[in-house]
Amino acid sequence: MSVRLDFSEFLTRAWEFKVQLNALKSGLEPRTFDWYPYDSLSLHPPLEWVLRQAPGCLFDPLSSSPVADIGCADGEMAFLLESLGYQVDALDHPATNYNGMEGVRALKGLLNSAVEIYTVDLDAQFSLPRERYGLALFLGVLYHLKNPYYALETLARSARYCLLSTRITRFAPDRQTRLEHLPVAYLLDEREANDDPTNYWIFSEAGLRRMLRRTRWNICCYLSTASPEDSDPVTSSGDERAYCLLESQFAAGPVMGREVQLLAGWHTAEEGGWRWTERSFSARIEVPRNAAGLLRLSLAVPDSQIERLGSLTLSASVNGAPLPPETFSQPGSSEYARRVPREALSSGEITVEFVLDKALPPGDLDRRELGLVVVSLSID
Repeated sequence: MSVRLDFSEFLTRAWEFKVQLNALKSGLEPRTFDWYPYDSLSLHPPLEWVLRQAPGCLFDPLSSSPVADIGCADGEMAFLLESLGYQVDALDHPATNYNGMEGVRALKGLLNSAVEIYTVDLDAQFSLPRERYGLALFLGVLYHLKNPYYALETLARSARYCLLSTRITRFAPDRQTRLEHLPVAYLLDEREANDDPTNYWIFSEAGLRRMLRRTRWNICCYLSTASPEDSDPVTSSGDERAYCLLESQFAAGPVMGREVQLLAGWHTAEEGGWRWTERSFSARIEVPRNAAGLLRLSLAVPDSQIERLGSLTLSASVNGAPLPPETFSQPGSSEYARRVPREALSSGEITVEFVLDKALPPGDLDRRELGLVVVSLSID
């Protein structure tokens, strides 16, 4: 059974799994493909440092939302996380995967794994298999994409956290033109770097930071490799990497506090970060220290809801204990605020379930069930 891990235990389990996996791979003969040649399970010091800064919820498989391993190669990280108790999806594209995704499918069979494998072309107008993920692994993928902006923005709408690494540069290829303070990216020629035509954009640090901000990510922690002053976008000696843990502005920040984990009944965040709900929706909230226990749901009732439904009555419960309902008969902004019973606060975490008496059913123009528009959810 999965339990919350401390980081030292995570490292130990990763090493043990790596030994097991290497034994399985060496025993798979004959085979018609080559394994991905790089060590996906090695936690380089910069990546290890970033992971040590991660919130504890990411090391709690029981309470974590599913993980997406994007650009999974042979899926080794996905299978490691599954062995620790996480629910994991492995995503890649056969045309750019080292062995056409034969490696990840072979390991799934050898491990009798429940990891779901998906073929996703990140250079297309793609969508993710699930609406919500707790974490997206996006390691060494960004500079292989033709449209990194679209990919990052799409991830921000579905994943709360993202662990990202990518190559960056301080100089242009001439090693004279400084780029690190300019928000730019260098477009590689077809085989200019590592003789690999799937390499495209190498960002400066300023360019990477700006794109992350524009695609609605907050940088929780950031570290680049200790590179020489002549790091550049094309040579192996000038290869500098950035590692960062990101948190989506759609899932946190001014709209949903970091202590809020959305559960069932929420639709994808809109551009402003607000969300439509279904008739029933729920969330798990970490109770801040010294909180007075006032639950606040900032919401909006659109004109269309009142015109078609007349009024909406919202009921709620905290850890199964009901709170007083409230009826909204006028369109516009409002708030549902209720005092949470003291005994519910003592555990440090509450689960809140909301239920509307009615909602708009799916229709031809919008195939979602539509309840309320939620702007923020918090406990003070």
